[in-house]
Amino acid sequence: MKKKIAFALIMGVITTGTISFAVISVNVGFVANFVTVWFRSWFVGYLVVVPIILFIAPRIQKLTDKLFCE
Repeated sequence: MKKKIAFALIMGVITTGTISFAVISVNVGFVANFVTVWFRSWFVGYLVVVPIILFIAPRIQKLTDKLFCE
């Protein structure tokens, strides 16, 4: 279980950081408070995605196993 939690935390940082940076830079631009807006968006996204990675990922893994007959 520790491995799954560590995976979710690391994956959450990488995915939410990347996506929030891209979306904020496109929608807001590189304004004076860009970093503040980005970190706030990153934090909210992180809080949302970590539980999703933990609880939804096993179901998605089972679905892909069925799709590829494994």
